[in-house]
Amino acid sequence: MPVDVIAEDDRWAAIPLEEISERAASATLERLGLEPSAWEVALLACDDARIADLNGQFRGRAAPTNVLSWPSEERGAAIPGETPHAPDLTDPELGDIAMAFETCEREAREMGKDLPTHVTHLVVHGILHLLGYDHVRDEDAALMEGLESEILGKLGLPDPYG
Repeated sequence: MPVDVIAEDDRWAAIPLEEISERAASATLERLGLEPSAWEVALLACDDARIADLNGQFRGRAAPTNVLSWPSEERGAAIPGETPHAPDLTDPELGDIAMAFETCEREAREMGKDLPTHVTHLVVHGILHLLGYDHVRDEDAALMEGLESEILGKLGLPDPYG
């Protein structure tokens, strides 16, 4: 799956971010029955200052976070726990994701994970957000987290919720 990675922070060069992103995105789309080569995603690899600015601008929370996502269209399910709407086949762009290096690195260290493993999880998480999955309502969170665990398991990575 084409993931257009834009690295604003040189520290991201410590891991193979393009490879991780494409592998995680492809696994996510394949699990959902979507052909990975038909879709596009942009990933901004930035720092905490940049993501705090974006978080403030778009969510009213001027603080760093690990990952943000902007779907190209609203796909969320109206009924809690239902599968979101499939993406529009006429528009290959699923949306944009941003990730902050310092927050991702700190979280990985605190969880005892290596950075590539944690970033893989966050890319899967971000792609699911682009596809309409969410974790605000309990039923939606159960669906999304179950998919994350399954996808990461198929990639040979541990369950982030187990």
